[in-house]
Amino acid sequence: MTKLDELVELLKKAPDEVFIQPHNVPDPDAIAASFGLQYLLKIRGVDAQIVYENAIEKANSSKMLELFGIRLSLASDVATLGEEDWTVLVDVQKGNSNVIDLVTDEVAVIDHHEYMGNNGYQFEDIRSEIGACSSIITHYYIENDVEIPRMAATALLYGIFMDTDNLTRGVSELDINMFYHLYNISDISLITELKGNQISRSDLQDYAKAFKTVEVYGEIGFLYLDNGNDSLLGASSDIVITIAGVNIVVAYSPRKEGYKFSTRSINKEIKANELVKFILEGRGFGGGHNSMAGGFLPIDSLESDKSLHTFVRHRAISYIEGKHN
Repeated sequence: MTKLDELVELLKKAPDEVFIQPHNVPDPDAIAASFGLQYLLKIRGVDAQIVYENAIEKANSSKMLELFGIRLSLASDVATLGEEDWTVLVDVQKGNSNVIDLVTDEVAVIDHHEYMGNNGYQFEDIRSEIGACSSIITHYYIENDVEIPRMAATALLYGIFMDTDNLTRGVSELDINMFYHLYNISDISLITELKGNQISRSDLQDYAKAFKTVEVYGEIGFLYLDNGNDSLLGASSDIVITIAGVNIVVAYSPRKEGYKFSTRSINKEIKANELVKFILEGRGFGGGHNSMAGGFLPIDSLESDKSLHTFVRHRAISYIEGKHN
């Protein structure tokens, strides 16, 4: 029995509706994986609606919905959402700061991030060694001998492309194999169009303001984004890591309840997930992959007389110096 067989067998027992829920601000990988899974479930007799919370922030994410005809619904707009419904979490796990706890029962999870423990799931497929959730969903098609529709294949290809940064970040053998399998059946002209729609004009001012805050100490770069956009925070980190001599990035941004963190590392000795956990130890929480991770610092966990910027720099530099000693 394959993973898809197990999931379908479970979901057919659902007492009411079935939903697919990516993280609150769906990026291309989360959108593609949800879309690909929705089709697989449908041909196996399980209808599932994709629901999310917050907003579609990235220009390329919005373009994906348009190009591939993907329908995502805000949870608050779904009147039938209730306690009897079952949800499959995709590209996220319960307890993460970037997923809202809906009234539904989260019975299943498919993810590629750091394992956060069993939170009452009846089905788990969590592979932290994989670079993109889209790779896991693509493998579902292949191991079940299901033909991948061209639009779904193109979306999944783009999801892998973006989450592994062109197969250069956190990539596994599965990501590479799935990428090249999809490449042969995808519409590459749509990938090209998406590549030309990665940021909006309104993002430019936020980028410009953020990059003025960049400070570099040795191989570590710090960036402060005075904007509540999760997508811009991660994208800014990806740009700073390309600065010559910068191998580690710590970026952070204010939220109503605290501060969101994004870390990157191309130094094999410094893992991004361990770095963000060290920075936030005893005050917040974080996790992710060796090369990219995120975290959250609640606003009331930092003393009012302590500088956020000094705190972040002290903790990050202390961790890196400790690794070198």
